Amino acid sequence: MRLYGLKNCDTCRKALKSLPDAEFFDVRADGVPNDVLAQALDLFGKALLNTRSTTWRGLDEADRMRPPLELLAEHPTLMKRPLIEQDGTLYLGWAAETKSGLGVA
Repeated sequence: MRLYGLKNCDTCRKALKSLPDAEFFDVRADGVPNDVLAQALDLFGKALLNTRSTTWRGLDEADRMRPPLELLAEHPTLMKRPLIEQDGTLYLGWAAETKSGLGVA
């Protein structure tokens, strides 16, 4: 299991605490593999972009109109977190649906 997030993100820390066997990747330092990002974008669409983040608010309108994969490659902190990969299945966020899918109470 791989968890992509930020080490200082409270939600990511909660997820890691519940998933002690997960391998953690800090998106700021390590990035997210392009194939994983592409698969996540196909699966989650625009929900993959965190449009409530300070990074998003700092972008001008022209940048916001760029393709999501370009934005995520340039600004990995724009990704909604955490992105969890388990046996080829992707989960986004740390809501009840994700916890249920991963078998976490």
